[in-house]
Amino acid sequence: MLKKALAYIMCLVSVSACFVSCGNVKENNDNKDNTSVTESAADVQSVPVANFTAPEKGDTVIIMNVRDYGEVRFRLFPEYAEKGVENFVELAKKGYYDGLTFHRVISDFMIQGGDPNGNGTGGESIWGGKFEGGTDPHLIHATGALAYANSGSTAANGSQFYVVTGRLFSNDDITYLRNNGFNITPQQEEIYKTVGGYPTLDGNYTVFGQVYSGLDVIFKIQNVATGANDKPQKDVIIDSVKVGEYDGEEIRWYYRDYENAPSVPEEVELQNFKPIEDGEKVITMKIEGYDDPVKIRLFPEYAEKGVENFIGLAEKGYYDGLTFHRVIKDFMIQGGDPLGTGMGGESVWGGKFEGGTDNHLTHAAGAVAYANSGSTSVNGSQFYIVTGEVYSSDEIAELEKYGYLLSESQKEIYSTVGGTPWLDGNYTIFGQVYSGLDVVFDIQNCEIVMDTDKPSTPIVIEYMTVEEYSGEEQRFRLTDYIEPVRKSGAETVSSDEETTEEETTAESDEESITEAETTENAE
Repeated sequence: MLKKALAYIMCLVSVSACFVSCGNVKENNDNKDNTSVTESAADVQSVPVANFTAPEKGDTVIIMNVRDYGEVRFRLFPEYAEKGVENFVELAKKGYYDGLTFHRVISDFMIQGGDPNGNGTGGESIWGGKFEGGTDPHLIHATGALAYANSGSTAANGSQFYVVTGRLFSNDDITYLRNNGFNITPQQEEIYKTVGGYPTLDGNYTVFGQVYSGLDVIFKIQNVATGANDKPQKDVIIDSVKVGEYDGEEIRWYYRDYENAPSVPEEVELQNFKPIEDGEKVITMKIEGYDDPVKIRLFPEYAEKGVENFIGLAEKGYYDGLTFHRVIKDFMIQGGDPLGTGMGGESVWGGKFEGGTDNHLTHAAGAVAYANSGSTSVNGSQFYIVTGEVYSSDEIAELEKYGYLLSESQKEIYSTVGGTPWLDGNYTIFGQVYSGLDVVFDIQNCEIVMDTDKPSTPIVIEYMTVEEYSGEEQRFRLTDYIEPVRKSGAETVSSDEETTEEETTAESDEESITEAETTENAE
């Protein structure tokens, strides 16, 4: 079940055409040759990881100041990455990095900078052009690792670098990677399970440093709103990169050592299933082929602009005749795009709008929210309805291991009603299905076009209207329905025909809610 959450974390952006430009770091789970360029897999098993070895007083360090975010300090490893360290130190002394940006940011993966062009196409080493930096098994892609981006080989290192944020890996993840050719030592396994990182990058990029102070700054940067090509919507500017000496200052390798590390959300009374009062505005959505409509309760008190947008579009007839263009079983159904491809749609005001989030609403089964391309500031007309899955206590505990800390009320909902907890805080929830949830769950079983999430037969919204609630039965939970409805003249897909979760954590971007106009391409 957690493969879904893992696929979201690993492939939140569909790593696509942006890699044709020079100097990119790829989320690569296909490369099976993950050993050092100089040592055999057997030799690697005995090599100790050096990322978290403390610097000695007087050792050269890098001090990076990021405008509006703070200071980050890096320990360097000339003994394992001589040319990589030399290059970075000399570029820093020249002031090369001062004023450049982090031009590419992917949450739970890495932040990338060092390109004077600011788009991933530029940069060069101190020797001019590119250089061979190699790899060394003493250094791995643990959270906080500093490495060079390249365009396919460590011989193509230049000035572009990245800092790993990554995620925690489970026992099952490590087993899967080993079964697919990745050589992970017991010590590396322990690091990736407790500290986090990105093991599938090992052996393909030159790691040459490690954050020892300011990791909280890196994690704050990774959560910025991004647009096309993973570029921050507001520039993240490196004011300066200086060369200094370690003078005995405090070392904090691990994110848990910082005050602003993730904590359990504030306990609030979740409102998804709050009873509707007579006279409140609700949405009635009739879907072709189904007798019963889907009825949606709205939350203007928690998502004012989101509700205003949806009502305004519905009253204009904007959604009438549109389709659910993206359907993923046990996750969600997505629609509201006039192009029917995931690339279109706009708000009632034209363009996009900021909808925000509110912790009174959670991604319970039946929740209705806006799709976006990296931030709640780019909501448009596309929306999705959650189906999700019910989580056991063990699965909730494992999610929390990944940093998804849930309040007690969220745990109660996800363990009884189900949903998609890893989406919380990233999308604007503005409604909840209170009638017709069985229709939504039936739609998620539709046949889809091979290798896509697009229904093979269009799922059409016949009409959508705005009404006032007048006392009809409220059935928020799937268990409130006697039996699942079936679409007229159609059969659901049997369980042995459905797409399974065996495809791996390295698979598609199916567990993000994206609009395909960005590199987070839903198609």
